[in-house]
This record gives sequence, structure tokens and C-alpha cells, in this order.
Amino acid sequence: MLRSMTGFGKALATAEEGSIQVEVKSLNSKYLDVSLRIPSDFSDKEIDLRNMVQEHLERGKITVTVSYEKSSSTQSKTRYREEQFIAHYLELKKLADRVMAPYDSLFDVALRSPDVAISDDAKPSQTAQEKLTEAVEEALAQCNQFREDEGRTLAGKLTEYAGNIAAGLNRVEKLDAGRIEKTRERIRKNITNSFGEEGFDKNRLEQEILFYAERLDIHEERVRLRTHLSYFGEVMNGAASSGKKLGFIAQEIGREINTIGSKANDAAIQREVVGMKEELEKIKEQLNNVL
Repeated sequence: MLRSMTGFGKALATAEEGSIQVEVKSLNSKYLDVSLRIPSDFSDKEIDLRNMVQEHLERGKITVTVSYEKSSSTQSKTRYREEQFIAHYLELKKLADRVMAPYDSLFDVALRSPDVAISDDAKPSQTAQEKLTEAVEEALAQCNQFREDEGRTLAGKLTEYAGNIAAGLNRVEKLDAGRIEKTRERIRKNITNSFGEEGFDKNRLEQEILFYAERLDIHEERVRLRTHLSYFGEVMNGAASSGKKLGFIAQEIGREINTIGSKANDAAIQREVVGMKEELEKIKEQLNNVL
């Protein structure tokens, strides 16, 4: 079953200290690229959260955002060291006197000095950390479900495009049925008109026609193209999502279509080849977002 690399998940959790909100966003990428945005209160959980993401989402550009709103009872409390504040203020006042500067902003500057303010923040409890883990698990599960839903939509589009290529191949096979014989008759007619009935070696002409017909033959390419299309459907409907493998098969499909176009030497077949190439480009575009 196909899965998209585009996904979104959101979960909420509540602890005594406050509420936790987790959002997981996923976009397409060749590799797994994880970006974590978590409050400093939960900085100790960063490695665990990163491992969780790697376990659940194997590829894509993943952004995990954690918001933490503390309850009023656990809001950070700030204390001030009076002695350090006075020392800073007096030193700043002395400098201001030397350059004859006003005292208006000295209070704020001294108050913001690094060793003056002390925050009494308490680390989140074990319960809050467990709630965070549960919320991340739920958001990742939602993101995976989103990917599966998107994957079903992608599978429908890819099936349609591959079917259009198969239909084009059917038309090519019908056009190809009498193409070699028509080419053979056209060459004979042109030679006869130029040299008459007895002005050339018929055996040599037949050998040249056979050689030319071999160069125009697209039977093997048609067989291989149909095989690739069948294999594409098998992989797409398999148990695992394999966007990279489908990409490799699409390359082989393109190679056979191009060879048919170059060997056919027929305007009607060339038109079908152009149509099949257009459908293949649609497939490649969609595969960029398949996990």
C-alpha cells in the first residue's frame, strides 16, 4: 500500500503543571530530516523524541513542534539579588557621572544584569514527561494515518496514468501490425519506379529490406514495456510502500517508450509515444511524494 510523505498530526495532553500541544508536519524529502522545536523545559527529552520520530516515520522532512503552557500555579517566579543589583547600579552611575550621561535607564540596565535575576523554574514532573511522550505518539500515529490516506489518492492517480500508457501501447501494437509490410512494399515500389522490374538484384533487395525491417522492429520493446507496466502495478499494490523502487521501474518504462519512438519511424506511432511520455511525466511527478 502506497504512503505519501505529506502528513500532519496533532495531539493535546494535560498535566498538573500545564497543557502540552504537539504538532507533526511531514513533507517530501529524499532522506529523513527531523527538526524538533521543543521548550527548554523538555530539552532532556530531545533524543528520545528524535528516536520516536525515526521509528514511526522512515523518510521525509519532519517538523515536530511542542508547545507547553504552564498553569498559573507553576508560572516561573523571579527573585533578585539586592547586593548585586546595588553594586551594578552604583558602578553604572559612576560611569554615567564621568561622561555626564543621564540616569534614566540605569535602573533597567542594572536589573537585567546576568547575576541579578534568579528564576525559580521547576523541571516538569515525571507525569508531565510521560504525557509529552503519549502526545507525540498520538501525533505521529495521526501523521502516519494522514500519509496512508494521501497514499490511496496517489495510488489512484498512478493507476490511471499507467493505464493510459497501457492503452497507448495497445494502439501502438495495432498500428505496428502491418507497418513492416507497408515499409517493405514502399521500398520495392520506389526501387521499381527508379530501376524498372529487371534493373536490380531482387535477392540483394530482399536482404536489404530484411536488414532495414530488423532495425524498425519494436516487438521486444513492446513486450518489455508491458512487463514493466505489470511490475509497476504489482509493486504499487504490494504490502510495503516503495517509492524508490517505483521510480526505478518508471525509468525503465521511459527507456522502452523512447526506444519505440526512435525505432518506429511512423508518424501515428510517434503521436502515441508523445502521449505515453506525457503520462510518464505525470507518474514521475507523483512519485516524488511517495514514501
